[in-house]
Formats: sequence, structure tokens, C-alpha cells
Amino acid sequence: MKIKDIILREVFDSRGESVLEVGIEDYLGHKFIAQNPYGASRGSNEASVFSCERAKKILNGGLAREIIKKNFGSVRNFDHILFNFDGTARKEKIGGNLALGLSVAFARGLAYERGQLLWELLNEEFFFSRPFRSYPLIFSNLINGGAHADNNLDFQEYIVIVKITGSVKDTIEKLIDFYKKLGILLKKRFSKKELVIGDEGGYSLMFENNFEPIDILGNLIEKERLMSKYGLGLDAAASNFYSNSRYSFEGKRISKKDLYEKYLEYFRKSKFLFSIEDPFNERDIQDFKNLSIELSDKLIIGDDLTTTNSAAILALAKEKAINGVIIKPNQIGSVTESCEAIKVAHENGVKCIISHRSGETEDNFIINLARASGAEGVKIGAPVRERLSKFNELIRTYN
Repeated sequence: MKIKDIILREVFDSRGESVLEVGIEDYLGHKFIAQNPYGASRGSNEASVFSCERAKKILNGGLAREIIKKNFGSVRNFDHILFNFDGTARKEKIGGNLALGLSVAFARGLAYERGQLLWELLNEEFFFSRPFRSYPLIFSNLINGGAHADNNLDFQEYIVIVKITGSVKDTIEKLIDFYKKLGILLKKRFSKKELVIGDEGGYSLMFENNFEPIDILGNLIEKERLMSKYGLGLDAAASNFYSNSRYSFEGKRISKKDLYEKYLEYFRKSKFLFSIEDPFNERDIQDFKNLSIELSDKLIIGDDLTTTNSAAILALAKEKAINGVIIKPNQIGSVTESCEAIKVAHENGVKCIISHRSGETEDNFIINLARASGAEGVKIGAPVRERLSKFNELIRTYN
């Protein structure tokens, strides 16, 4: 694909915050667009994020010359131009949002030029030896807390984990119905006329404690007779309530041992609780390892801990600190590195959940990445607003 021009534009995510939109134009006048949200909860090792104005200066300061009028035959080939120009681990010279925007927009353009669907292009270039997997689990955040909401929940996400049975469309329609029934239940239980919605579309209320949402969701699963299709997950995002070797939990300062015991209690009390993401501060690797040993039949997932970094995923897999990993392309800043992270995870027995970000736009790249890589899960948020575009892409892509 030969690139004629690059267009940068400032747009806004679902929280009203600035997002960099990157467009690539080919010599036939076709434009290919990518948008990458920033995310409210970020690991310390994530790729840098720059403003639109700074991105334009970087592009005009030499990066455009490396790309425009050049012909690239693969995503990997294109991305290596970005790597060579930047030369830093966290994209500190060009910014991870500019790098990923260019990378995704180029992949879309190359797929179009070759007459392929985007997931087909990615599968062919990066995952040709990976056995194809039928359907991913859907991780849908229905109750928001932590950095995603203005309430008293320390944990960031209360997730229903949905197994696709029958058609993808029917499964998603049932999830939407479950979400609506949860809203009706919460209105009645908390005597609310209207429910506050958090960053990811989940309900945001003041609860009695951090376990109450798990109990409510579990009871609704049973009431709707979805026991064989629905499970529950937590995204603790524990780095957000950690400081000075203690965790701020339900108004108290507790030790990591206390928090560890709290997790064990939660898993004992809920037969539906299946996974937990970032249960400890991103540097407390031994605690991840201990929990993985104790809950060997559950999914212990790294996110802030791993930041879609192949080396980190490999090291933590060998330590047996995690058996699941969140893949967010804008944590690392390119399609190539995201695909390499997935391959390393799969080669080491770690399940991959391809994930959205808080804020969010209608860009649906992650669904194509999930299909291409045979990912075990897709994490999308609640089935409302801008996230519906991803649910619709899930229907199209896995049809």
C-alpha cells in the first residue's frame, strides 16, 4: 500500500475527553481511520499519549517523510518504520496514540487494497499457525466502581462473563435484556427514579460494600436461569487504591494479606465468580503468584501488571503469577506488538482477553484482533451507547 497523505484530527471520547483520530489516504483517494481512547485507569508502563497538536508537530517534524509516498507490503513492515523512528520502549518520541493510530489505519488500508476483511489480514500475517477458535467469551462490565464511577466501590468493574451459545446476535440480545433487567432491579432496590451510569456504561450506585454487586448479579443470573451461560468477573484495578504498602478498602487501610483473604472469601461466597483482574498493586508479583496457586481453577488476569508487553507477559507466565492477560493495543502502541504479545501469551498457556478502554470511541479494531488471534475473550463494557458498535462488529465478524 502506497500512502499519499496522513490526516490528524481531534475528536472526543464518551467522557468528552480529547482523542486523537488518525487518517491515512491512499493514491485512489480512499481514507482509513483509527481512534484510540486514553483510558481512565492506566498502568505505569503504558505507551505515552500526546495531544493532537503535539502529534501534528511530530508528524511534520520528520515522521511524515518516513511514511508518505512510501510503499509498504505488510503491517509489520510499516510498524518497523515507526519503531525505528521512535526508538523508545514507551513511544516517548512519537506517542503511543499516534503510533497505534497510524498502525491500525494502515492495517485497514492494506486489508482494503487486498480485498480482505481486517481480521483476515491480521490472521494471515500474524497468526497463520494458530488453530482457529470459534467464539470468545464476552466480558461485559455492568456495574462500575473505582476510577470509572463516582461511588463508594473500591473495585473498578463488576463483569458478567457470557458464553456465546446459538447465534452471536441472540446472545447479545439476551445480554442487553439482562442489563435492562438489572437496571429495573437496582431502581427498585435503591428507590431510584434514574440510575447514574459510569464511564463504561455500567450502573454506578452507592452500595453497602464491595461484595453486594456480586451478590446482586449472581441472584439475577439464577432468577433468569442463566447459570450455564453466565459467570462473573472482577476488575479490582488494585493499583488505584494502593499507597504506602496498604490498600484503602471500604474506608479502612488494610494490608495485602487482609486483601488476599478478602478475595478468598469472595470466591467462597459466590459460585459464579470466575475471574479477577489486577487483584494487587502492579508491583506485588508475589501476591499474584500466591493467589494463582490458591485459586488455580480461576482466571487470574494481568492488565496494569502486563500492559500488553511481550516480555512482561512471558516473565509473569513463567512465574505462574497469571493465567490470563488483558490485551489493549494502546498500552503498547502498535498492531505488531499487540499481536506479538498475544502470541507469547498463547505459547505460554495464558488466555487472552482483547479489551476496550474507559472513555471509548466507536472504533471496532479490537473485535477484529480477537477474531484474527483466536482470543479467549473480548472485553467491551456494557451493551449501550458507543460500545454498541463493538457488539455489532462482534455479530458481523463472527457471523
